[in-house]
Amino acid sequence: KAEGIYIYTLDLRSGEITYAATVTGPGTINPSFLTLAPDKRFLYAVNEITGGKGPHGTVSAFAVDPVTHHLHYLNQQSTRGLAPCHASIAPAGRACLVANYESGNLCVLPIQEDGTLDEATDTVQFSGSGPNPERQTGPHAHMVSPSPDGNFILAVDLGTDRLIAFRLDSERGTLSPATTPWTQLPPGAGPRHLAFHPRRAIAYVINELQSTVTVCRYDGQHGAFAPLQTVSTLPDDFSGVNLGAEIMVAPSGRFVYASNRGHDSLAIYAVDAATGQLTLVGHESSQGVGPRAFIIDPSGALLLVANQDSDTVVTFWVDQASGALRATGCVAAVPTPVCLQLYSA
Repeated sequence: KAEGIYIYTLDLRSGEITYAATVTGPGTINPSFLTLAPDKRFLYAVNEITGGKGPHGTVSAFAVDPVTHHLHYLNQQSTRGLAPCHASIAPAGRACLVANYESGNLCVLPIQEDGTLDEATDTVQFSGSGPNPERQTGPHAHMVSPSPDGNFILAVDLGTDRLIAFRLDSERGTLSPATTPWTQLPPGAGPRHLAFHPRRAIAYVINELQSTVTVCRYDGQHGAFAPLQTVSTLPDDFSGVNLGAEIMVAPSGRFVYASNRGHDSLAIYAVDAATGQLTLVGHESSQGVGPRAFIIDPSGALLLVANQDSDTVVTFWVDQASGALRATGCVAAVPTPVCLQLYSA
């Protein structure tokens, strides 16, 4: 029921979100994930087209107006796969990297100086399966992103329970396997997204199918991960159906947050300063249904949750000392929100 990409203003003093505009027309068919170029001049939206609704997914490029901050459509390219669900920008901003969920592959799309996208220079098809008969009959790429140091391109495959690492040839726009091509996570975990600690070689992986978070030591020389700990995202007494969704690390590095769709909450963890491992602090209601995405503002003071199934974005104050969340009382009506991006001039 959503019409395209919705633009709101955020008051950092109150947490209030105010509607500004809706971007419709070319490039706005099911824009399920948004990513900004490093210089913030351009925004890229994956158009999550699935089998039966089109031959392939697409990514649409938009210029961000430097005065009004509204979006102007530039062009669109095929992702060479179905149901693209995540995109990121390669180091130096020269390529858009896309994860195609349904077809289980990655795509590299060169970015020109004017922000437009060229046709794909490479695709990488994953293979394999996992033990979950409903969700893991084949590979399902759910995230692709550069490593913090920019040396590797890292992908998360929900279908095979793997974290996969590549080297990117930035001149040719091609991917090649890293020395350690993948790291295996617990069978049936269904990894979805990962987030890095801001100052430590530690990554946190949200496992959608088992509602857990796996803490991994990251080897920046080989692009490899070593699992250290797996913790639940749910209270011990919860017995319903739940799917993990998003994971974020507070800018301070002291806390990690993970969202639950089913329990409809955010799990809050304290980070051990010596090991990077997690201790559960508690849970906070998302104040809605189906918290698929959330973000934390760069100051660490505000957290915004997109409740896909109740059509709301809710803001929370973040207690910098304890990590606890407190609703600001500000709620914005947004049709089926699934991704949030913060833009500041």
